[in-house]
Amino acid sequence: MTRSTRPAAPVPAAEPVRPSAAERARTVVARPAAAVCAAGIDGSRVLAHTVTADGRVLLVVPTDGEVCTAVRHCADGDLAALLLVTDHAPVPLRDPVRAQVWLSGWLTALAGEDAHEAALAFAEVEPVAALLDVGRGNTLLVLELAEVVLGESGAVSEIEPEHFLAAAPDPLVEVEEQALVHLDEAHPEELALLRSRIPARWLGRGDVVRPLGLDRWGFRLRIERSRGCCRDVRIPFAGPVGSAEELAPAIHRLMCAARGGCPGH
Repeated sequence: MTRSTRPAAPVPAAEPVRPSAAERARTVVARPAAAVCAAGIDGSRVLAHTVTADGRVLLVVPTDGEVCTAVRHCADGDLAALLLVTDHAPVPLRDPVRAQVWLSGWLTALAGEDAHEAALAFAEVEPVAALLDVGRGNTLLVLELAEVVLGESGAVSEIEPEHFLAAAPDPLVEVEEQALVHLDEAHPEELALLRSRIPARWLGRGDVVRPLGLDRWGFRLRIERSRGCCRDVRIPFAGPVGSAEELAPAIHRLMCAARGGCPGH
């Protein structure tokens, strides 16, 4: 018997069960909690921020605030700055900060027609009240992006700006908070079923499992150890969901799998 010399068929790559770093960063940046840091500015609050459909990072700040003042006093009108966006868990956790994104670059103030056009682009993505006072107490700034860094679960990921801008926020970003709060407050049985999907060897006596996150790939749970540390785990859906309308069927299938099957399935 002779050994075959045909090359072995390639093994298919495993399907991802989590968002890419760029997608996760875009989702975090969709959160409202943001501050600007620059020379002499430790963390000035931003009234609103967004990434427009054409890839501009825009900020609304008070015209008489320290950020806008620092931009005006720059010789060339560009202020080296960092926009820090923080993602907080919607349910009570020992450590409520889920992730942070640092966007570094140069801030420039917009005025006249440039500000008007940018405000319209901003409103298409995030129609916030702060835009109504642009030119009358608020100023629009644009951040020329140089670096993007995501910090999450004790790890740090550097993301190419073009990859960040090409990604999109998770399709469940608008419904995640309500869904997690509802799960935490009204559905202890379903939370217990999600806990049952965690390998038993990862759980110790006195550990508490809390809902941490929800995205198109599934749930994230946090194991809060009795000794003070924690561990984050993913409980994936059977496949990624594409919209909020697909969420309920995906959760139903996941719960059926946790129960070992459902009538009629």
